[in-house]
Amino acid sequence: MAQQMLQRGCAAHNVLQAAAGSTCPMRFVMQHELPQGTAYEQFIFDTRQVPTRDNLHDFFNGLVWLHFPQTKRQLNALQAHAIAADGVQAVRGPLRDALTVFDENGAVLHAPPALWEALQARDWHRLFVDLRPLWQQAQLVLLGHALLEKLVSPRKPIVAHVYKAQAAINSIVNLDAWLATEMQPAHWATKPFVPLPVLGVPGWWAANEDPAFYADAQVFRAPRAGCVAAGR
Repeated sequence: MAQQMLQRGCAAHNVLQAAAGSTCPMRFVMQHELPQGTAYEQFIFDTRQVPTRDNLHDFFNGLVWLHFPQTKRQLNALQAHAIAADGVQAVRGPLRDALTVFDENGAVLHAPPALWEALQARDWHRLFVDLRPLWQQAQLVLLGHALLEKLVSPRKPIVAHVYKAQAAINSIVNLDAWLATEMQPAHWATKPFVPLPVLGVPGWWAANEDPAFYADAQVFRAPRAGCVAAGR
């Protein structure tokens, strides 16, 4: 069912985007089309087909493919090139690990400098309470398909791995094109992300209207040594 819905969505997307010269880059196929022993990312890169199971996780993955085709293509290409170079290891290398983290739980945030400084410092009270009015000027876009799946049943500890947008987000198409160019191997292998408990974002969860919401140290954690200086 998920594969059929995504295939219909891809067809509709192609009609809507044809005038702009952009079409859905992939076909969604059943999971059994993935040959045994073949890496998932390599199969997508080689065949332009996305194996899809009938579950929410893969459904949201397909939706991200439809909305961010250039970003997803670049993610997949970098994964495939790393696999071709190093094979499938028991432990992913730094680049593949960063790509997977962003693919599963990534987001992009454009926000005033004061918000970014507080976020990088993990100064949660300043970020969400003192500077709360500034969130009206912020733009947060979720791309991680596992992140979207988790938010179907919201829980306070859900965290996005956020990449900084350098300019205001004026359209999903432009964001997609810009983000794909940002994904260069050397840069991405450094994991240039900042963790953000998304249900702490003003307006995203009714409970966070109470400042005491942010006192939960299991969710709003103090930074580890070295993380603030590294901007992660």
